[in-house]
Amino acid sequence: MSSAADAPTGALVLLAVALAALISALVTWTSRPLLQRYALARPNARSSHRIPTPQGAGIAVIAATLIVASLWGATTNVAIPPALVAATVVIALVGFADDIVSLPVLVRLVLQAACVGAVVFTAPETARIAPALPLPLERGLIVLAGVWFVNLVNFMDGLDLMTVAEVVPVTAALLLLGMLGDLSWPAVLIAAALCGATLGFAPFNRPVAKVFLGDVGSLPIGLLLGWCLLELAFRGQTAAALLLPAYYLADSTITLFRRIARREPFWSAHRTHFYQRATDNGFTVRQVICEVFLLNLVLVGLAILTIRAAAPAITTFAVVAGALAVAFVLRRFSRPQRC
Repeated sequence: MSSAADAPTGALVLLAVALAALISALVTWTSRPLLQRYALARPNARSSHRIPTPQGAGIAVIAATLIVASLWGATTNVAIPPALVAATVVIALVGFADDIVSLPVLVRLVLQAACVGAVVFTAPETARIAPALPLPLERGLIVLAGVWFVNLVNFMDGLDLMTVAEVVPVTAALLLLGMLGDLSWPAVLIAAALCGATLGFAPFNRPVAKVFLGDVGSLPIGLLLGWCLLELAFRGQTAAALLLPAYYLADSTITLFRRIARREPFWSAHRTHFYQRATDNGFTVRQVICEVFLLNLVLVGLAILTIRAAAPAITTFAVVAGALAVAFVLRRFSRPQRC
């Protein structure tokens, strides 16, 4: 943890965002020919794209994030947990292997759980969300939630710019909260670098996408984003930590339980997420992304409101308002678009 004197300035935050964006864009651009040759995602019945498209640009996003955050942390005396860096690299390798040769589901889950567990169980014992629970039980539940969050980010990365529309508002909000003193500086460093790296990737992923993140990107993005939100929850801001990713949480969790209820193989690829159904119901990709982005801006505002107001009544209002906003968008996506 850094001291107040070591806290990065606003100008340094913007510099880190810009540097991460530049590195991410350069690596994505230079790696496209190689990805085109060895990591081509061919369309199938469950795909949202129609032409073979290279995947694996997540390498650029994760590399830029870790490089910028680590260098920034070293120069400002802000310690990023080594377990987080190591787990991010390992989970990215797992994703890369799955992009090239599909790994068995059980193998993926075990490796993901090991990575999430390494991050959660190396956190300080004083970092708690529910102090009434025994520490091992709380940490075990957090690991389960972490594995789900890592996978739901992967599940939701099925449309051009979808991950950008989610990650950029959330990480920007985390940056703002850090500047206001409501988030640890290690999390601010990760959020800033991830925000910039995602922005650098965005021009290559806008419809029609020239390249996809792949599991090598979506899985570690889920881990890094989940850790930042966990840091927020450790500071007593659980409502904000749930509001920021509320659309992703709702879309993926509702879809999962619906598939389980229908006795469908919920672990296999499908096109039943609300955002996927939206494109089948007449929404264009740009319409879906714009609505998700605008929804996330609303959720960001509500999350910040819960923290700055620090009043139970305001928190309850924000949570209910956020749930209603998410439900409104999900309902829109699930119904045919009127001409």
